[in-house]
Amino acid sequence: MPLLPKSTAKAAAGAVAAISGTYGLLVGEAFLARRRIGTTDEVPPVADGVYGVDFPGTPVKVLVLGDSTAVGYGMKRADQTPPALIGLGLSHLFDAPVDVRSVAKVGARSSHLAAQIESAIDYGPDLAFILIGANDVTHQVSPGRASRFLSEAVTRLKAEGAEVVVATCPDLGTVKQLPQPLRTVARLLSRQMARAQTVASVKAGARVVSLADLLGPVLVSKGDALFGDDRFHPSAMGYATMVSFLNAAAAAAWRERAHQAYAGAPRDYMTVAEAAVEAAEHGGTQVVPDGGRWASVLRRRR
Repeated sequence: MPLLPKSTAKAAAGAVAAISGTYGLLVGEAFLARRRIGTTDEVPPVADGVYGVDFPGTPVKVLVLGDSTAVGYGMKRADQTPPALIGLGLSHLFDAPVDVRSVAKVGARSSHLAAQIESAIDYGPDLAFILIGANDVTHQVSPGRASRFLSEAVTRLKAEGAEVVVATCPDLGTVKQLPQPLRTVARLLSRQMARAQTVASVKAGARVVSLADLLGPVLVSKGDALFGDDRFHPSAMGYATMVSFLNAAAAAAWRERAHQAYAGAPRDYMTVAEAAVEAAEHGGTQVVPDGGRWASVLRRRR
């Protein structure tokens, strides 16, 4: 094998050194960020139960899966957690009782969804919410691998007769606790994850809500009100804002299931890949499967 010219060898060595230095910097910043954010052994109160008991009819069964965002990490009261907010909100949207069960776990990654489903498969959910992705990014799971696990979870839930709403990975670049350049890298990686999740979920038949920078516009007017005490997870207001978009998506899916017309914003038709890019760039966007490689994009009203 011929030797490289000295100039080329020096350039290659310099590039390797630069990459190694950047990687070391990011690892160090990630370690400091974890120390700043901290962790807690506190688990939010269980919010499982029937909501809207005064409404007539058979309860709609709702299953919540995913990570700490689905659990409601940081909340002290059950009624502040996403499972409770989902149950209460949907009961009023449906004018029917809603029975909520959550199997979400703090720290869960996409590979854990199969076990979560298995633990509740006898429940027979009518609707399922999946909130996942952030821990895949922080644990350096590739978007392709993570989205395959997500696709399998959606497929399993659909096979059991459930309508599925997937909330994609949030934009980790909005977390001020992350220093630069780690914050920029986190934004890039989380958006890549969200795009892969969107494609996989839509192809599997789920309705997708982009959390890419869902809270961004509100942060401009409300400052840090949407982040909790650790400055990483949502506050009570943050969870409520997020769930309002998820419930809207679930209500639309439920109406379509009942063969009712969708009453939301106008649709744009495009390929699933194009829809994934659109959703990753515009928080709150819904992506609805429309057969094969096509999907319709529903933008939230301003």
